[in-house]
Formats: sequence, C-alpha cells, structure tokens
Amino acid sequence: MYAGLQELGVANGEDLKETLTNCTEPLKAIEQFQTENGVLLPSLQSALPFLDLHGTPRLEFHQSVFDELREKLLERVSAIALEGKVEERYKKLEDLLEKSFSLVKMPSIQPVVMCVMKHLPKVPEKKLKLVMADKDLYKACAVEVKRQIWQDNQALFGDEVSPLLKQYILEKENILFSNDISVLQNFFSPSPKTRRQGEVVQKLTQMIGKNVKLYDMVLQFLRTLFLRTRNVHYCTLRAELLMSLHDLEISEICTVDPCHKFTWCLDACIREKFVDNKRARELQGFLDGVKKGQEQVLGDLSMILCDPFAINTLALSTIRHLHDLVGQDTLPRESPDLLLLLRMLSLGQGAWDMIDSQVFKEPKMEAELITKFLPMLMSFVVDDHTFNVDQKLPSEEKGPIPYPSTIPEAFTKFLQENRIACEIGLYYILHITKQRNKNAFLRLLPALVETFSDLAFSDIFLHLLTGNLTLLGDEFALEEFCTSLFDGFFLTACSRKENVHRHVLRLLLHLHHKVAPAKLESLQKALEPTKQSGEAVKELYNQLTEKLELRKPSPAEVTETPSMELPLPTVPTPASR
Repeated sequence: MYAGLQELGVANGEDLKETLTNCTEPLKAIEQFQTENGVLLPSLQSALPFLDLHGTPRLEFHQSVFDELREKLLERVSAIALEGKVEERYKKLEDLLEKSFSLVKMPSIQPVVMCVMKHLPKVPEKKLKLVMADKDLYKACAVEVKRQIWQDNQALFGDEVSPLLKQYILEKENILFSNDISVLQNFFSPSPKTRRQGEVVQKLTQMIGKNVKLYDMVLQFLRTLFLRTRNVHYCTLRAELLMSLHDLEISEICTVDPCHKFTWCLDACIREKFVDNKRARELQGFLDGVKKGQEQVLGDLSMILCDPFAINTLALSTIRHLHDLVGQDTLPRESPDLLLLLRMLSLGQGAWDMIDSQVFKEPKMEAELITKFLPMLMSFVVDDHTFNVDQKLPSEEKGPIPYPSTIPEAFTKFLQENRIACEIGLYYILHITKQRNKNAFLRLLPALVETFSDLAFSDIFLHLLTGNLTLLGDEFALEEFCTSLFDGFFLTACSRKENVHRHVLRLLLHLHHKVAPAKLESLQKALEPTKQSGEAVKELYNQLTEKLELRKPSPAEVTETPSMELPLPTVPTPASR
C-alpha cells in the first residue's frame, strides 16, 4: 500500500480493512466509505445507480474519471511552467512537488510528479538523491531531471554515455567493412548534416540539452577514449556533436566552445569536399587568432582537424591544388592556400601527440615536404600528361617513350618517414586509381608496402582503394595486374593484419568474376582463414567460397560434348550442257 496517501489525508486499502474489521454492519460501512471517498459531486449520486443498471463497474467509472483528471492536471502543470513571473511559477511547482512527491512510487500518480520535476530548473537535492537511489524512479524520470542528476555524478553519466559511444564506433566500422563496394557511395558520401541526424548524435544532443557541464564531460570522455584507442572516429563525433548543437541554435554551449566558428567553417568545406580561397582565409584567421595563454584551444582544434572527414577534404583539396600548380608552372612553396592546407593537415595528424603530451604548439612543418616531396608528386602528374599526349600523336610522330616504371627512392622514403607526405601520397594514389590510370597505379603501388604507421593498410584507405579499384575491373583478368596488386601489396600484410584480410575478401566478393580462374584459385588458397582468424574473416571467406562454387561449371558441362557435325554427302557436279 502507498503510505503517501495517508500523509495527504486520503483513505487507502488499510483504512477500509480496519473499518470492515471493527464494524457491525459491513454493507453500511462500505456505503459510508464510498460516500466519504468517492467523487464529491451531488449531481453524480443520482447518476451512479443509472450506470449500475447498465452493468458498468464503479471501478471502471472511477478509473476513467481519474485518467481524465490526471490529463487535465498534467496540462495545468505544463501551463504553470510557462505563465506568470519566473519566481512565482517555480514556487507553485515546488509547493506542488512537496505535496505530491510522497506518491511518486504510485504508478497512477507518478506521471504527474515526474511532470512537475521536469519543469523545475532546480529540483531539491534531497529529492534528486531519492530518485537516483531507486532504479525504477531513475528510469522513469525525464531527461531534464536526469541532467540535474548527471551534472554532479560523472560516473553515472559515463555509464549512460558509454554504450552510445561504442555503438557509434561500431556503426562507423560497419560502413568501412560493408560488402557494398562502390566508387559512388563510400564512407565519405553522406553530407555532414545527414550524418548529424544519426541516432547516437541525436541522443547525445538530447542528453546534453543546454547544459555546458554535461557537454564538457562528453568532450572529456571523447578525449580520453581518443588517447586510449587512437580511434579517429571519436574526433568525428566531437565535431558532429558541436554542429548538432549549432543546428539547434544552443547558444549557451556554442558561444563558450572556442572551436565553434572554426568547426562551422570547416563543416561547410567538408560539405563541398573542397577548401576554397574565401574559407581558407577564414580558417587561417582562426588559427592565427589563437592568443598567447590560450594555446590549449589548439588541442581541441587539432582534434576537429583529425576527423577523417576533415582530413579527406584537406587531402582532396591538396591534390587539386597540385594539379592547378602544374598548369600554372608554379612551385608549391609559392602557393599560400596550399601551405595552409598542409598546416591544417599537420595540426590534425598531430592531434594525438599534442593531447597526449599536453604541449599545445603547432607541429613544425618539414621544409623538404614542400621543396622536395610535393614537386616530386607534380613530376608524376607531368609524366602522366606527357605519356598521354604522346599516345594521342599520329604513329609516325610518336617517340619511343615507354611509361616510367620506376619511382624515385626518395618518394618511398617520404612515405615511410613523413606522416603528412604519406597521407598526401595515398590520396594521390586514390586519385590516379579513380582516373583509371593503371600505369601510374602499378608504378606507385610498390611504395605502399611500407608506409608511415602502416597507413596504407588502414581501414579508411583500403575502403576507398577497394571502391576505386572497381573502375579497373577489366584489368583483374591480367596476370601482371593481379600479381602486383595481390602478391605485391595485399598479401604482404594479410597474415599480420586481419583488417587487410577482410578488405581483400570484400574486393574479391565484388570482382571475383573478373579474375582469371588460375589466379582466383591461388588467391582462394592464400586467403584461407587460420584458426586465429576472427569470425568476420571466416564469414567473408565462406561467402566467397559459395560464390565460386556457384560459378563452377557442372560435370555435364565439363565433359566434352559430341560433335554435331555430320559428313556431307557428295553431290555429283551437274553435267555441263
């Protein structure tokens, strides 16, 4: 029984039990109890017997009246929260909470109590503690009340947020390992606004509301997890969360986050997949505007720039600028826009080291990156252009110029030792693959076997590469191409990196029908999972095996069909007349 009813002077089951125990005439006692505790409306007394004649139980009637009154009360509470002076309205709600809180565990009354607490900007701490201590009450209360609990209980808030963060990372990984391989629809295809409508971002946005303290807690969780795992998807979530609050115009948070305007500008660049001159100047202004004593903001800016969607935009813009410079006969060091892109790439790629060391200083750019590596990339562009022009000349004017097959040793060294050079080099290879430039791809492929931190075997690069390789589908029939790609690149890492194993199987699931049968058979043997292989690899391998079995000709088709040719009868030549 709910003790709170007695506190409010309302009779309950215990009172009825006591009345019936001590009375001499139970029927009269029941009638009196009904009169005292029923709906005190004189006109109703004559109507109730009419309901009895229709077989409507009194419980059903009272329940419907109760439900109707509760709805009216909920509407009134919501109205009180909006009318009159602030102090007065909250005083009314506090008084109502004081009177009703004793019934908070009564299921029929609980929604009213929860509604009152929801509209109070500051619920008394004693009542918050009682709600927090009871699992059912905590689960039932509105997010507005939970925010007040969470802001002073980081561990409890962490327990609520943690499953969402795990779900977010899993969703990103599922996209990267999707069996649907396409150059048109890949990891970077959804627009920033579309991504922000995702379940996790929306839930986190709702949980934070306008509470700066909770927002700071989430950012701290993201920094900690990024440091612990080096998983760059946490950087994406950091940017998406801020922009989701921006979409809702939550000025209480946006105005206090020093990264807001920078992120907003970068978000527009990501949407266009290009950093234009105007936005480049804006972004540079934000970076140059970091004042002495406020260098810590560089840690957050670097995390925003470490977002794979930001890196993708900066790298694509860099490749585009290099092509433009070739046409303008201009060196990389003479392009301020290109130097800014490199500066932001450097800041983004150095995010983990900066947050880990707590030394908030922009990484120093290596001069050789600008004076040697980028001109080398431009020379590759020139090589392609020269070869293409030569191929279009009439045969008598063609020079005996074979496509360059070697790469400068310095290029391979840059990819191994310089992170920014490696990132740009990988995006250049993605660019030539998307252009179906088989010659350039095979020329540069050997340089990918050993790269800085094995970036060439990262999920994002392999996801994009496998998508782009679908454009070179016809080349998979050639032994030389498959040997270079699989034996010379993929299989060098399959045994030590399970993610590479998964990406190769994804690619073959999509293009197995293009590969020569003999090569396909050897690849099937090489890619067979070991005992240590994970379930995902085994599942993909089984799918590939099933597809290959379906493609095998049936025994009837294999046996040689008898010749249908019949000897033609000799026809005598008609005698000439």
